[in-house]
Amino acid sequence: MEKSPEEVHPVKVFGWAATDTSGTLSPFKFSRRATGDKDVKLKILYCGICHTDLHQLKNEWGFSKYPMVPGHEIVGEVTEVGSKVEKFKLGDKAGVGCLVGSCRSCENCNNDIENYCSKGIATYSAMYHDGTPTYGGYSDIIIVDEHFVVRVPENMPLAAAAPLLCAGITTYSPLRYFGLDKPGLHVGVVGLGGLGHVGVKFAKALGVKVTVISTSQSKQKEAIERLGADSFLISSDPDQLQAAMGTMDGILDTVAATHPVLPLIGLLKTNGKLIMLGGVTKPLDLPVFPLLMGRKLVAGSGIGGMKETQEMIDFAAKHNITADIEVIPMDYVNTAMERLAKADVKYRFVIDVAKTLKPDE
Repeated sequence: MEKSPEEVHPVKVFGWAATDTSGTLSPFKFSRRATGDKDVKLKILYCGICHTDLHQLKNEWGFSKYPMVPGHEIVGEVTEVGSKVEKFKLGDKAGVGCLVGSCRSCENCNNDIENYCSKGIATYSAMYHDGTPTYGGYSDIIIVDEHFVVRVPENMPLAAAAPLLCAGITTYSPLRYFGLDKPGLHVGVVGLGGLGHVGVKFAKALGVKVTVISTSQSKQKEAIERLGADSFLISSDPDQLQAAMGTMDGILDTVAATHPVLPLIGLLKTNGKLIMLGGVTKPLDLPVFPLLMGRKLVAGSGIGGMKETQEMIDFAAKHNITADIEVIPMDYVNTAMERLAKADVKYRFVIDVAKTLKPDE
């Protein structure tokens, strides 16, 4: 006789879930698997709110699964380890990002880019190896194979470290892979939101000259004085764009809404690289001739592999890089989503799960 999900997954868990495309979250009881030989069990302390959560809650990408417990910027404390776990012990601070599984045998997995595995398993709204749905970090407990768990360095403030597990690796990885990590290079960062603000911090720590490119003049002071950008460019100002033509070695485009890319291509030097990081849902207008005339590249990049994610968080700890956050209680999450949709946050909401998630809600 087939076992019920509760028998297969005996660990009682409490979180907040959405049940349909309205995306409204409410208290939700569910279960997770018992801690396996290679698993790490975390008591979740904090979970960041990523723009992906908003897209997924409303099924804007077309592959959402409900009920959905979002959250892939998870930091917690190890409360149990399997008998074959080697990297973690009880009491360790650890993090879980966007991935909880992959095939572990394909070329991408063997090259430490599990994030590009065709059988990669997302932390939520996906199916696990055993055919059960994955649920994310808007919950009190998560159990994950140790390969997909990162050590959080001792000196890192946990709440502000949580968003690095998505926003941090999403900007760090392309800076490294596309060679935009050499002192003296000039890199543009389009959009000063959750991704953009940590992209500026990583680029500066790598010794790169950074120009923030934004539609909002009001962000100039913040970009330069607080985040350390070298210059600021209004993307809707033709004079400013003209003055900066052909000056950038690369651009990280973090904007998740439809926007013109032709002006950005114009900012690139010969051999310059425009790296798309935002999950824009509609096709962008991409003229080819400006690419031909400067051997320019338009590419994409999505998160990073586990080895690089650990490298990123260690680099962040060494250089005192954290996200700028607004810590919220769990019952504020629906309001936070409304504000996130209007870009009304500097620059990342983080849920204080340990203190505010109450199982009797």
